[in-house]
Amino acid sequence: MKSMLHALAATAMLATAVTFAGAQTTTQTGKGGGGSPHVRTDWTIGTAHISIAYGRPSLKGRAESEMMPTGKVWRTGADEATVITTDKTLHFGSVTLAPGSYTINTEPGATSWQLIFGKLGSPKQWGIPYKPELEIGRTPMKLGKTAAPVEQVTYSIAPTTAGGTLRIEWGTTSVTTPFTIGSTTK
Repeated sequence: MKSMLHALAATAMLATAVTFAGAQTTTQTGKGGGGSPHVRTDWTIGTAHISIAYGRPSLKGRAESEMMPTGKVWRTGADEATVITTDKTLHFGSVTLAPGSYTINTEPGATSWQLIFGKLGSPKQWGIPYKPELEIGRTPMKLGKTAAPVEQVTYSIAPTTAGGTLRIEWGTTSVTTPFTIGSTTK
């Protein structure tokens, strides 16, 4: 009986770990006009299915400050607008995203960044120029350094007990912001 209880407890712990593990798959979707590869990365975080479609420019020896200028809104990818799609409500600070698709831009800063969500004006919407009239809201991102240089823009999500942490890395720059999943307002 005791070994059966241990087996049930282990199974329950494994099921919980899988639920919060944040399964991730990345699919190549083509190349942009400038040669940057385009991908769609999908995550399952708890019961939420989240994807981010974006172009992955390379630094190619260029200065990070040129590619991510402080105080200027950036599409945070290449070519078409970077798009996040979710089937559950997500809360990034004071910004609530209902199920649907939204653009992602960022505004780099010297000590922190702003993550900017916008309405998707049209399918295949171009990433520039920035369209402030489509902006939904902003949330701060914590600025840090990568463990090793990252040649191409990379998005990732690490699961947490309440949701996840969105991370964007390029060069030696790493920015993060937490989010929660659910229908309650924050």
